Amino acid sequence: MAVSMNGGGLHRGRSRRLSAMSDINVTPFVDVLLVVLVIFMITANVMEFGLEIEVPQVKTVRESTRELPIVTITKDSNLYLGETPVNIHELAQAIRTRYPTQQDVYVRADKETTWDPIAQVVSQLGEAKLKVQMVTKSEDLERRKRR
Repeated sequence: MAVSMNGGGLHRGRSRRLSAMSDINVTPFVDVLLVVLVIFMITANVMEFGLEIEVPQVKTVRESTRELPIVTITKDSNLYLGETPVNIHELAQAIRTRYPTQQDVYVRADKETTWDPIAQVVSQLGEAKLKVQMVTKSEDLERRKRR
């Protein structure tokens, strides 16, 4: 008989085609790593914002507030200490004279003011060893005023 369905012959042919694999298949490993990366990216963005809490609201009492050194820069680059116009070169001395115990100076500028006058004021105050605090307005306050 020319054709033999011998189990040994058939098995030997298969074993030659299915040799042992010596390479590691990294495709499932890469898939798992990509899924972990996506999960990490999503949770890192959520963790950035923290907890949302409502802080108590209070009314400001005029008698309990003290006068603070506030430097105002208009969009025309005019400089004021409180409501009094002041020269930039005399600014530090005027603050030390008017507010002898204060180390913090609050700087507020019109949003259309160019950067140069703001930088000059911050530089002058820094040279005088005064701590500069920039004053901004919260967007929440703007929304409340529009209602």
